[in-house]
Amino acid sequence: MIVAGFGFRAGAGAASLRAALDGAGRGLPPVTLIAAPDDKLALLAPLAEELGVPLAGIAPDALMAVATPTRSAASLAARGVGSLCEAVALAAAGPGASLIVSRFIAPDRMATCAIARGAFS
Repeated sequence: MIVAGFGFRAGAGAASLRAALDGAGRGLPPVTLIAAPDDKLALLAPLAEELGVPLAGIAPDALMAVATPTRSAASLAARGVGSLCEAVALAAAGPGASLIVSRFIAPDRMATCAIARGAFS
């Protein structure tokens, strides 16, 4: 399983989300799952539909249990995790998952994406 995990600001649009995914996923196999925090899941539905992949929401307690290599002060203040997109990708990919690509920031800085591989992929 190849998971694209997202973090993004409330004002992020489809172009920001797509740019984050394209930047993070460049040269990788296609993603098989898109994930975001539960409260932001609806904003990713059009992208998941476009790609024909399922969408997964991750609960806040699951995110806080994930250690991330990136440590963003903004992410720590807002969500209690070092990198929201990395935590989402790792949590969605399941136990033993690893990051393939750490946090990639969209050029407009409205969205971030990280890519994780599930342990059983």
